[in-house]
Amino acid sequence: MNIVFRVDSSAQMGAGHLMRCLTLADELQKQNHKITFICRELKGNLIDLIKHNALVLPMINDFQVDDLYLNWLGTTQEQDAQQTIQAMSENTDYLIVDSYALDITWHRQLRGCAKKIMVIDDLANRQFDCDILLNQNLGSKKEDYQNKIPQSCKLLLGCNYALLRPEFSKLRKQALEKRKKTKKIKNIFISMGGSDNKNIAYEALQQLDDKFNVVVVLGDSSPHNAMIKSYTKDKNIEVIINANNMAELMLNADLAIGAGGATTWERCCLGLPSLVFVTAKNQEKTSIYLDNIGAICIVKSMLEVQEKIIELQQKGCIAIEPMIQISSSICDGAGSEKVVAEIVDF
Repeated sequence: MNIVFRVDSSAQMGAGHLMRCLTLADELQKQNHKITFICRELKGNLIDLIKHNALVLPMINDFQVDDLYLNWLGTTQEQDAQQTIQAMSENTDYLIVDSYALDITWHRQLRGCAKKIMVIDDLANRQFDCDILLNQNLGSKKEDYQNKIPQSCKLLLGCNYALLRPEFSKLRKQALEKRKKTKKIKNIFISMGGSDNKNIAYEALQQLDDKFNVVVVLGDSSPHNAMIKSYTKDKNIEVIINANNMAELMLNADLAIGAGGATTWERCCLGLPSLVFVTAKNQEKTSIYLDNIGAICIVKSMLEVQEKIIELQQKGCIAIEPMIQISSSICDGAGSEKVVAEIVDF
């Protein structure tokens, strides 16, 4: 099949949308499907990470509206639709769309350009015209999309469909065996996503003393990388830019400090206890749900981070084990294969 992805990345929105689409694209390519990405040239984009064919839409200078997600898109739905149509090949089998800004208005304009449309969503906050809709978040349910999708639309809902790279499922068994032996927190992993505009990683590092082995992963587009490198120069902290071995780094960690969003399911797959900052509104619902069931611990300040680490150190495995068990039960890491099977069989 000829499959086209319409997805963006930027300093504003981060890398999560693009990364999960890349994961799905890689899995589809294993079955010899032809992959093309269409992305807009936004500030802080990560288009260079795309190893598939990539077509770049031009940046629209000085585009600014009151709608947050349209600002992320960088243009109107109508203009984006026309530019996407011009970029697409005439024999597209699937158009896979991952953007909070694009709804039924955009989908209908693209209907004649692809045999099927698939949407990747997290919010259930708008109307869709698609054949398949994926919401990989825990707690997502059919009722969320009542009267928002065509009757014929196939829903793929929940963490069984979480789009994780294959290394996570491969290391899952090893990680869970390792967690059983964890008595104290020695190794801390920090990753706040692709941009970390609020510089949370830097503030978190200041709460940790040298008794911990700390690894911090930063995106190349993060605006505070120089500051963090300078701060960590003479400390027991390893700084990695654009890590390509996230699963291995999480395997070796005893505790993560991170953002909500797509990487949540990576941490859950490996049973990694996590202190989580909700850094965007679209992360709130899922993060609160996970906190309520004990899978993660939401923190809102650096004082809370410090207090929680002290508490976990004092209580040891009594405090850590429940988070490991609950989080690891949520996601098995095989979601990409399941989604590809649904796409091919539909």
